[in-house]
Formats: sequence, C-alpha cells, structure tokens
Amino acid sequence: MLKLISPFLKQLFNGFLDLAPILTVVLLFQILVIRQPVADVFSLITGTLFVVLGLTLFIQGLEQSLFPLGESMAYAFARKGSLFWLLTFAFCLGFSAAIAEPALMAVAAKAAEIASAGKIIERSQTAQNNYALGLRITVAFSVGLAILIGVLRIIRGWPVYYPIFCAYGCIAVITPFAPAEIIGIAYDIGGIATSAITVPLLTALGVGLATAIKGRNPMTDGFGLVVFASLTPMIFVMAYGMLR
Repeated sequence: MLKLISPFLKQLFNGFLDLAPILTVVLLFQILVIRQPVADVFSLITGTLFVVLGLTLFIQGLEQSLFPLGESMAYAFARKGSLFWLLTFAFCLGFSAAIAEPALMAVAAKAAEIASAGKIIERSQTAQNNYALGLRITVAFSVGLAILIGVLRIIRGWPVYYPIFCAYGCIAVITPFAPAEIIGIAYDIGGIATSAITVPLLTALGVGLATAIKGRNPMTDGFGLVVFASLTPMIFVMAYGMLR
C-alpha cells in the first residue's frame, strides 16, 4: 500500500509545483498591479487543491492506461501486418478521440450559441445542437483522416514536412474564400482538437508504431501525428462554413 501511496504523493507535489507559477503570476498582478484583495480565498484554495488533484490523477491515468494502450495496439497491428486494418484503426482512433474531446464539445457549443445570436443559423436550440454536432463530426473526421495519413507516413518512411507543407498550402488557399465568421473558429479549433484526450493517444500510437516497425526511429518517425491532427481541422472547418 505504501508503495502505491508514495509515488502518488510525489506526483501530487509535482502537480502543485507545475501549477505554482500560474498562481504566483495571478496573485502578484491581483495584489501589486490591480491592487484588489483576493475575493473568496477559501474557494480559491479549494479550487486549487481540486486542480492539483485532477492534474495528478490525469497524469497517472495517462501513464497507466492511455500510453500503454496506444503502444500495445500499435505493436499488435504492426505484427499482424495488415495495412488495411492498421489504417482503419488509425482513422477510428483519431475520430473517436476527437469526438470525445471535452474542449471541442465546449467550443462547438459556444460557437453554435454565437452563430445563433448573430443570425447565421436559426435562433433555436435544435439549430444550435445541429450546428455544434456538425462542427464536432467535421473535426473528428478530419482528425481521423490526419492520423490515417500520419500512420501511412510512418509506414512508408516519408519525411514529416511533406504533408505539413501541403496542409499549410491548403490552409493558405482556402482561407480567403471561407466565410469571415468561421475563419477564427477554424484556426482555434486546430489547437482545441489536439487536447487532453487526443494528444496522449496519438503520441503513444506514433511512438509504438515506429518502435514496432523495423527501420523506423521512434524519435524521428514516432512523433508528428499531433501536428497533422491540428492542421486538418482548420481546412475542414473552413470548408464546413463554406458549404453551410
């Protein structure tokens, strides 16, 4: 029991150290620059403790579940030797990770709410729900496609910058033709789509696959999936705005 508690307490302390610079900056500006007392100190302390605990549990979950799961699945598919099933798995993993991303849910709902208020869509809850769901599915599909391409790159040994340059070129071409109200959302959603759930899974998949395939270097070939997943949503969301 003590062997389990000791690493957890150490991780809890490290989580507090990670959060300390943010708290320090906020408190310094609150007291020295704004010159206002800290409101509801008890809630601040309680919220900070919950954040530290949540961060600690999240990191423990990544280390014990998501990272090993992604790597083991990559090993299994690489040994199986079926390109079709490996690419299918990559697409489904990217799609499911993005559709479950909490940050994407929140931003899609807010975007739908603002679009409704701005009369871009109908002012009804049904229209907002459909718009938000359409955004989420569009982003999830684009992330799935991005991971498929990224896995194919690892298998074929293509340089990472080839597809990245193509993606940036597509973004530059499509941006002038996209509706003004969707461009900001599209550019932000690229980063939002690669957040708490997506990044650990994709990193584990890429590193595991590069380790399992003979002739691939986990350091040079295993990383790079996340950047694909952050670029393709920009293209697809702008296209989504043009088609609506």
